[in-house]
Amino acid sequence: MESSLFTRNANLIGVLGITTTSSRRRFSSASKISMSLRAGIVGLPNVGKSTLFNAVVENGKAQAANFPFCTIEPNVGIVAVPDPRLHVLSGLSKSQKAVPASVEFVDIAGLVKGASQGEGLGNKFLSHIREVDSILQVVRCFEDNDIVHVNGKVDPKSDVDVINLELVFSDLDQIEKRMEKLKKGKAKDSQSKLKHSLFKEDAEKAALEKIQQALMDGKPARSVTLNDFERDSIKHLCLLTMKPIIYVANVAESDLADPGSNPHVNEVINLASDLQSGIVTISAQVEAELTELPSEERVEYLASLGVSESGLGNLIRSTYSLLGLRTYFTSGEKETKAWTIRAGMTAPQAAGVIHSDFEKGFIRAETVAYDDFVAAGSLAAAREKGLLRSEGKDYIVQEGDVMLFRFNV
Repeated sequence: MESSLFTRNANLIGVLGITTTSSRRRFSSASKISMSLRAGIVGLPNVGKSTLFNAVVENGKAQAANFPFCTIEPNVGIVAVPDPRLHVLSGLSKSQKAVPASVEFVDIAGLVKGASQGEGLGNKFLSHIREVDSILQVVRCFEDNDIVHVNGKVDPKSDVDVINLELVFSDLDQIEKRMEKLKKGKAKDSQSKLKHSLFKEDAEKAALEKIQQALMDGKPARSVTLNDFERDSIKHLCLLTMKPIIYVANVAESDLADPGSNPHVNEVINLASDLQSGIVTISAQVEAELTELPSEERVEYLASLGVSESGLGNLIRSTYSLLGLRTYFTSGEKETKAWTIRAGMTAPQAAGVIHSDFEKGFIRAETVAYDDFVAAGSLAAAREKGLLRSEGKDYIVQEGDVMLFRFNV
């Protein structure tokens, strides 16, 4: 029996929204992706990370205070991804509701030098950071005598080096232990149960040797060139320096309009370039102040600071870009919804993000580009004008596609 997404979405999508949030499906395979990207906010004590978390996460419960380690357990909050296209589609389809994609922010406790050896809250920090998809490292780029810096002065390079070195030391320790197990033939984990286990073990050894040398040179694991077999063989280790990083330069509101005039920001930009990472400039204090204003006053306040939007949208867009993520939409009378996929996913894989049955029973995907949908005014009008395409199993989903899946049940 052939069905479409909209014949079942009244019940199915509602269930998926609950299931996905609670189970937090990770990036576990080529065709699966978490509907809620998980980004860990990290940084030394008193750099503004908990202030940022409180500001961008609705109902955030982290206690931003001028005291090291005030965030002992990770605080988690879900933030809707700002996307004006969602509301345009919802209006055209006369949808009962609009459901945005989301980002799950995790406020992780601050650390100090020696965290990899258990100093401060190091062990908790390192275990929590392994669970996220990407790292947002907040770097203090503002001067304030009333907010003590854990190292006594504002020094972005030193701050970045402290955290990165602790991640490197942790990965080196893990790699050494893993290589010792492989050497002794005691690597009896799930990897050895896979087909071609000997080949995979060789690939893992080769990858670990390459990464170990890079780490010894002070370079992150993500900078190492690996083939597909080598990369797959070490996924189970969840190496910390393999995770993509965005450096969040936290500035005073006076520097928000022209961050290039701040020498601390320029230093972070250069560091991010050297470390093959992203960079976003944001003012955590401004974000905090925005939460206290009515929505109609926020634009006016931002304009007075010389900027057009808050830092949240830019932060999320940078995270999506760094992770190679894309958004497609489903739109109908019941709801219009944004879905997150990896760049390069096929139509069946994109359908599988909604439900595995959609991927297994995939027949075709009726697809129209966002701009064409808007120009036509509706899915029916797009069909009449020949803008609605019937795409098969090999179709690579494009950014902003509006899709209707046909499948067997």
